[in-house]
Amino acid sequence: MSLFTRPHQQPDRTEGGAEPDAGTETAGPDGTPRAKDDADTGTGTTDRDTDTATTDPGADTAATGPDPDATTPDPDPDAIVTAKPDDRAGVVEARDGSGGTGGTARGAGARWFGRWLRHPRAVRGVSMGTTVLAGLLVVFALLVPNRIERIEFASFLRIPAEGVLLAGLLLALPARPRRITAVVAGAFLGLITILKFVDMGFYQVLARPFDLVLDWILIEHATDFLRETFGRTGQVLAVIGVIALFVAVLVLTTLSVVRLTNLMVRHRPVAARTTLILGTAWITCMTLGLQLGTVPIATKGNAEFIGNRVEQVRAGLADARVFEKQAAVDAFAKTPPDQLLTGLRGKDVLFTFIESYGRVAIDDPAMAEQTDAVLAEGTSRLQSAGFASRSGWLQSPVTGAGSWLAHSTFLSGLWIKNQQRYRSLTTSDRMTLTKYFGRTGAWRTVGIVPGVRRAWPEGRFFGLDHIYDSEHLGYHGPYFSWTPVPDQFSMEAFQRLEHGRKDREPIMAEIILASSHNPWSPIAHMIDWEDLGDGSVFHRIKKEGTNPAEVWKDPEKVRAEYRKAIEYSIRSLTEWMERYGDEDTVLVFLGDHQPVPTVTAGDTGKDVPISIVAKDPKVLDRVADWGWTDGLKPAKDAPRWGMDKFRDRFMTAYGPQP
Repeated sequence: MSLFTRPHQQPDRTEGGAEPDAGTETAGPDGTPRAKDDADTGTGTTDRDTDTATTDPGADTAATGPDPDATTPDPDPDAIVTAKPDDRAGVVEARDGSGGTGGTARGAGARWFGRWLRHPRAVRGVSMGTTVLAGLLVVFALLVPNRIERIEFASFLRIPAEGVLLAGLLLALPARPRRITAVVAGAFLGLITILKFVDMGFYQVLARPFDLVLDWILIEHATDFLRETFGRTGQVLAVIGVIALFVAVLVLTTLSVVRLTNLMVRHRPVAARTTLILGTAWITCMTLGLQLGTVPIATKGNAEFIGNRVEQVRAGLADARVFEKQAAVDAFAKTPPDQLLTGLRGKDVLFTFIESYGRVAIDDPAMAEQTDAVLAEGTSRLQSAGFASRSGWLQSPVTGAGSWLAHSTFLSGLWIKNQQRYRSLTTSDRMTLTKYFGRTGAWRTVGIVPGVRRAWPEGRFFGLDHIYDSEHLGYHGPYFSWTPVPDQFSMEAFQRLEHGRKDREPIMAEIILASSHNPWSPIAHMIDWEDLGDGSVFHRIKKEGTNPAEVWKDPEKVRAEYRKAIEYSIRSLTEWMERYGDEDTVLVFLGDHQPVPTVTAGDTGKDVPISIVAKDPKVLDRVADWGWTDGLKPAKDAPRWGMDKFRDRFMTAYGPQP
């Protein structure tokens, strides 16, 4: 038997010696098997829908195989595969582009495939539909913006320069390099699309794109947030869904580019003309600046997107050296301890952050009236208790999230805008505002950090003598979504554990109020301070609250719940000050950053309010030249500083006076 001849089973014969069915193999004169057509003429003909392959009657290739001296052409990568079922044995015969017989497959799967191929219209319909879907996916990947608010119908009617250039390149390349280029281009396009999806999420939360160098740790924080808000099951399902989506995008874009490449090669003249027309149209539209509404028809958005990311990576890698130089400068590093913060000696100083308390809560017309009423009420009640207050604006380094970056900026006097700077800061010997209080030896420094639920080694860097996290405040009530401890209980715990103790030294406290943390549902509400107990009362209050899954279906509900959360945090703080503050209590409270864009409604500002409250008039006299507004609400034109400027201004104001 020739090596080029496919082995076949001998046909079954009937007891009467009947001839085999037409079209089956019979033995030739020399005993070698050969193919027999219906008329047994020595020619081999196979009906494959509309294609017919006929061998030369003068050459018995089934018996002898191909000419060994003949040159075998490379298989056509775009070869059509067809099949014909064998009614008796379930044989599926496939041919390549040269018309030769491929191999056989037997069994139920082959019979099913054969029956399917008896419907050429269905096969062609599926093939055409798959090609159309592949084209739509590639167009989507090329044109989709990386921000949700920029997605509109006109965005997908543009001409992408990258698509035109890639089509021209694929048409010009030989077969093997073309296949490799198609696979690489498809995978790369998939990665770009995934990065755009990630950007959409970052813009929705942080109002900025994903940083390829510095933001990987935020993915872990995001999964923690999901677990704490929606439970372990919700976290797992969300992570699985995201991973499945990303894998699907990567695989499907690659397969789509390969499929479209094969289509262009099969119809090379049409593809070449279309590419030339699109290229000419792109140049014309770019030159004339033609637009669909506000969207340019000709775009090179992906090239710009990649260029921006390359520059972002370069800047991120260089930023470490820049930050190192900035951190080396400290105006108070050589100041003797007895000359530090002399204007506050004997006072209890509380630096309190209200989570997500941004300028939008005061300026936005939909929230301004209610927030103004709460601030006015707080100002009035504090005045009745003998306190005065001044307020201004700070610019946070972050928006939407990243509270620890804002806190460290405020305390260190350095602009901590990313995780790399935060790590560099917390592993350095930089003196923070809290450290300087401790350095004087005149204050006990404590931290009330109910949002901390795991080891927090950075607390030691900030120079805190003792830290009370969510497990050490004596709270036995429920979580409110992300928030482990309601703000009113946190302030009462501070009073019980530190401020209300007898025969104590002055306290400097860093307090982080978490009730206004995203997702603001459900939230607690104020109750009588005498009824707080161990926090068990909040089980009932939580049941009365809203469901975050329902709230987040409607942006207006989200904004309403955010406003209520801010009001609750402000009331918790001002009522505590009214109830427990005295002549020696100084309160500095501020927002750490603006809330997510769902609440800010596209406003990219990073301003947060800051207030100083004290009963001793000498305390506020020290900052009279700051130009801040009387009361808890800063005026629209009140001074606005970078958050990194506060440390040095504060220490100068309360240091030795000239």
